[in-house]
Amino acid sequence: MYSNKEIWNVTYPIFLGLLAQNVINVTDTAFLGHVSEVALGASAMGGLLYICIYTVAFGFSVGSQILIARRNGEGNYHAIGPIMWQGSAFSFAMAVVLLGLMYGFAEPLIRLLITSDNIYHATYEFFTWRIWGFLFAFVNVMFRALYIGITQTKVLTMSAVVMAVVNVVLDYVLVFGKWGFPEMGVRGAALASVIAEASSLAFYLIYTYAKVDLRKYALHRFGRFDWNMVVRILHISCFTMVQYFLSMAIWFVFFMALERLGERQLAIANIVRSVYIVLFIPVQSLSTTANTLVSNLIGSGGVSKVMHLLHRIARMSFYIMVVCAALCVIFPHAILSVYTNEPELVRESIRALYVVCFAMLISALSNVYFNGISGTGNTQAALVLEIGVQVFYALYIIVVGMIIQAPVEICFTTEVIYYALMLAFSLLYLKKAKWQNKKI
Repeated sequence: MYSNKEIWNVTYPIFLGLLAQNVINVTDTAFLGHVSEVALGASAMGGLLYICIYTVAFGFSVGSQILIARRNGEGNYHAIGPIMWQGSAFSFAMAVVLLGLMYGFAEPLIRLLITSDNIYHATYEFFTWRIWGFLFAFVNVMFRALYIGITQTKVLTMSAVVMAVVNVVLDYVLVFGKWGFPEMGVRGAALASVIAEASSLAFYLIYTYAKVDLRKYALHRFGRFDWNMVVRILHISCFTMVQYFLSMAIWFVFFMALERLGERQLAIANIVRSVYIVLFIPVQSLSTTANTLVSNLIGSGGVSKVMHLLHRIARMSFYIMVVCAALCVIFPHAILSVYTNEPELVRESIRALYVVCFAMLISALSNVYFNGISGTGNTQAALVLEIGVQVFYALYIIVVGMIIQAPVEICFTTEVIYYALMLAFSLLYLKKAKWQNKKI
């Protein structure tokens, strides 16, 4: 059984890595917030469209991570390398195919989704530069899966710091045209993110070659492409791929509804969403820890201790989120002013921020238990649960956002409902379903 110290030792590097990694979102939003409301809205729509596609690769890597963690828990280290390299080859092939498809169909797709001409043109400009990041990000997530699966998570922090520093510097240089570079606006933010992802991949490759025992994990040779291995990974990950895609697609529906309310409402939503993503970092870190430790625990024969582990991680997650939410409630102006120097825009964003803070208290619990389900290897059950909750979410936002056209803060109540349902169904599954003997 894992102690609180052991849980934290796995979690804090993931937390620091996600914190640095999300500097990309924060800096893009902060820099473009000082350009115009249209640029801010375009980065929201283009960024979400990018992430919707990126989550297909992320879902594949989560399935790989579950397998790697299970083999690590079993002590079957030589089985880890083939999972990593075959998964990376397949993920890169997906990146090439999706890059080609998106480049060819971006214009009609974005035109279909966005009504404002100004936001459409800026979103298209951002997205067609941003999608080149697929070539690097799709492989990055496989390295993330490897290091989380073998519980050597400190490297995630180092990689993310490299990516964050590169992105911050290039955002400043390319968005505003500093140091003799051209002023590129939204294109500059997109290009900075692509180069940052490339730098992260370069770091992973160098670190793995220099620091990891390649022979122990059978990482020293790739071998021939093994379709059977990819099928085994897909057997676990196909459900997480669909699950993560749907979870981000629902976010896109949310922003589609707000885009129809006007450029100001979309700008408010993007600012609050950026704070939301930062708040979500400790929750996501502990949820990822829950996923991999549950898989490791089952692999080492500790099935009976899984629920106790999840309860312990959930408490840690909730206490941390209470502190984070309290800081947002006490200092809303200081936090929102990072993204814009317009007092009225800050004032109009505060109510939505309060709603998000309340939702995050529930998410601190729901995400840990939900990721515990994936950690058992039953990713199909996790997908079914996710779809059930998202159907209600989509109907709610269509009615509230598109039909009633309620203010932004009312639209954000969808997050409260989403996480409350997720928590209830996850606990019900873990207590009632027979997941203890799931083989992967």
